[in-house]
Amino acid sequence: MNSCAHPLRQIYFYLTQGCNLACRHCWLAPKFDPGADRYPALAVEFFETAIREAKPIGLSGVKLTGGEPLMHPDIVRLLEIVQHEELGLNIETNGVLCTPRLAAEIAKSENAFVSVSLDGADAATHEWVRGVKGSFEQALQGIRNLVEAGIRPQIIMSLMKVNAGQVEAMIRLAESLGADSAKFNIIQPSGRAEQIKDSQNMLEVGDLIALGRRVEMELAPSTELKLFFDYPMVFRPLSRIAERDGCGVCGILGILGVIPSGHYALCGIGEHVPELVFGSVGNDRLEEVWNTHPFLKDLRQGLPDRLEGVCARCLMKHRCLGSCVAQNYYATGSFWAPFWFCSRADAAGLFPPTRYAP
Repeated sequence: MNSCAHPLRQIYFYLTQGCNLACRHCWLAPKFDPGADRYPALAVEFFETAIREAKPIGLSGVKLTGGEPLMHPDIVRLLEIVQHEELGLNIETNGVLCTPRLAAEIAKSENAFVSVSLDGADAATHEWVRGVKGSFEQALQGIRNLVEAGIRPQIIMSLMKVNAGQVEAMIRLAESLGADSAKFNIIQPSGRAEQIKDSQNMLEVGDLIALGRRVEMELAPSTELKLFFDYPMVFRPLSRIAERDGCGVCGILGILGVIPSGHYALCGIGEHVPELVFGSVGNDRLEEVWNTHPFLKDLRQGLPDRLEGVCARCLMKHRCLGSCVAQNYYATGSFWAPFWFCSRADAAGLFPPTRYAP
């Protein structure tokens, strides 16, 4: 029985230092590795050890991400471990390497959740964003393989000026592919996304708010797909908040990352911010890391009451928890800094006036 005062619900495994695509907006900015043979991947031993030590303190599921998780040379073995441990499985992939065999292996995990990134409703747009010719059709085939195996994936589209006009077309494409849902992500201004900002291809906060309202109020009723727009919860209509679908809620208090080097970290941000690396798998007992590391204790004790700026004055802070404290720290060196999106909206007079705390 788990007796941990602060259960570790999920581990995010960042399996690979490389990626077979070169996406312009990637906040982790992995190294381009088209042959999946240039850069290290997480050792299977570390994967097994982290899971074994996490289960007594509450682990119920894992997320496999990257880089590109399906590039991992032992991906089938990792999937077998997840199945054997009867853990929930969440995979974030670009879909390119999702063969019928891999799709069938993923489907062996009960209620596996897979999200596949598509950043354009046509090849030209998607491949401009993703940086590799042919990746659009390969991603579509990966999605078809998942559906054939019995998994209806989520389609994720990261929004920028080049593809913002394709939101409805993406919904129709997702419908035709047999997807279960579509999610539209705002781009975090870190990693390669700085290039998007510099090229003036990053959408303004006002444009994103308007697009989010269109998705949630106009397009959602037009489809049987579940639609999610990943801006902070405070901008969502009350009807959508009442649905409690979880989108826009930070689960950071129950999550820990394992990066490809075999180190525990707040999340993948540990690849870029050394102080957000908390120890190494096999050398540091996970229970001790989870329960005693000063940064993790600080977050538990400080969220949401230590949030600053507009986040301190927001009615949603107890659910939103600062939206993304990793991004806050990356940008400012402080967990408590207000989330950039909300700060810009507040400065522009776009923060919903009814959502300020009295």
